[in-house]
Amino acid sequence: GEFEENEFIKFRLKQGVYGQRQPDVQMIRVKLPLGGVTPDQLDAFADVVEKYVPLHKGHITTRQNIQMHHVPLPDAAKLIRDISEVGLSSREGCGNTMRNVTGDPRAGTLPGELFDITPYAGAYVRYFVRHPTTQSMPRKFKTAFAATDEDNAITKIHDIAFLPRVSDDGVRGVEVLVGGGTSIMPRLAPTLYEFVELDNGDFLKVTEAVVRIFDRQEWLRVNRARARIKVLIDKIGIDEFRELVEEELNGDWVSERDFSIEPLLFEDDEQANAPSDPTEAATPNGDIKAFNHFLHTNVQSQRQQGFSTVEVKVTRGDLTPEQFRGLASLMREYTGGYARTTVHQNLVLRWVRDEAVYQVWERLRELNLGDAGADEITDVVSCPGTDSCKLGITSSMGLNEAIEDRIVQMKIDDELTRRIHVKMSGCPNGCGQHHIANIGFYGASIKVGEHTIPAYIPHIGGAYEGGDVRYGQRLKSRLPAKRVPEAVERWVHFYESERRDGEQFNEFAARVGTTEFEAQIKDLAMPVEFSLENMNYFIDWTKNSPFQVERGEGECAV
Repeated sequence: GEFEENEFIKFRLKQGVYGQRQPDVQMIRVKLPLGGVTPDQLDAFADVVEKYVPLHKGHITTRQNIQMHHVPLPDAAKLIRDISEVGLSSREGCGNTMRNVTGDPRAGTLPGELFDITPYAGAYVRYFVRHPTTQSMPRKFKTAFAATDEDNAITKIHDIAFLPRVSDDGVRGVEVLVGGGTSIMPRLAPTLYEFVELDNGDFLKVTEAVVRIFDRQEWLRVNRARARIKVLIDKIGIDEFRELVEEELNGDWVSERDFSIEPLLFEDDEQANAPSDPTEAATPNGDIKAFNHFLHTNVQSQRQQGFSTVEVKVTRGDLTPEQFRGLASLMREYTGGYARTTVHQNLVLRWVRDEAVYQVWERLRELNLGDAGADEITDVVSCPGTDSCKLGITSSMGLNEAIEDRIVQMKIDDELTRRIHVKMSGCPNGCGQHHIANIGFYGASIKVGEHTIPAYIPHIGGAYEGGDVRYGQRLKSRLPAKRVPEAVERWVHFYESERRDGEQFNEFAARVGTTEFEAQIKDLAMPVEFSLENMNYFIDWTKNSPFQVERGEGECAV
């Protein structure tokens, strides 16, 4: 009551407190740089979820944050203060600020790494959080750090991003990309510089120049829905933008800054804190097939001999207080305390001794977190949709559950089919990253007289693995939400029956074309008449009342 409503909205967004479609409750977004989280922090999440979150869960996002929904506004400040005691912060989790800095959750452990990007990404976070230039930009600003050219951080869809490079004389640096983004104007970020040094702080200097230029574009502020830096790059081109950066780097402000990274580097010798050899190693007893499947899909060897990372498949990204605490206990015993969330809403446990992987799996199963298939077709990704978001059109979380159930029932064991990725968003904005899925959907609606059906627009052929980032092609179809799982099953069978030997899904999709995919679901996209027999189509997944488009004014662009 001390501020005008618009001013208060701007204030709380900078604190990471975001309005929901439901009145008088908020979503709180806690930033985890590079997804890093400690056991004590997981325990703190458990405590605040129990104390303040009616849904009794926390949610891992596609940008490695943890969000908590339906928090009453009077409790928001209490929750933020509670988590601050273990070094967690929601500051600048929302608003037109420098959002959470994401990165490869296995950075520092991957074979083929030129060096560990983690310390430099930490320096970047420490430099730009609360930086005066990043508090009220034309729009939000998203950053990603890749660890290798496999690009598990999906750098090309970010406002600015970095890929490790080493010069011929051994100097560490990064390739800098600028101007990517999904939503209603998807663009892949072009390269601004092939090489920028790290240890002399040039990557911080270049980034600040980029942000300063972006911050001065008053014409972008006129339409906040199209105010991302990708719009500027799209308008003037990367070459002209590079000229602006070069000019900016000659400004007086440069001499006023301290770009020394030594005091900013995030240095932590994880290997020194890694667990010692277990006194005795457990072995599978009667569940060898299930364990081998888990090994195949969720476990990767680290470049450090004797250690592995274990990816925990977190269904729809949701964790209960019991699971938060169970993971914290497991981390203390088996990882030296190291884990990072992923952009696929999972959690990667680091520094697990090879001899202890089976014991870790057993502990995960006790927490109902031991499923195999991480990052495979059953690991469906979605944003919260109408469960909480003002901009949501459809219940993307409900569709997520329905699709996962259908895929599990199909009992897919074909290796190529299991590599298919399915993602969905509850609106065109793309928080579920549907643009880059092999099979993607975004929420829409179909008008039937005075009634409305929840619906989805499908995309086919997106990609994000192995450095190959592509946006899928939108199909000329609009599917009722209740028919989407059937469409997914048909496309899977179509692929399995018509593909060539060894042909991966995207190769198949490119060869047969979108028209053939549309033909497979033509009858599913047919109109539905409103009647008692068809009433189910007019009710969204997990809901119990007739569907209505209730889209409020989002706060992302406030």
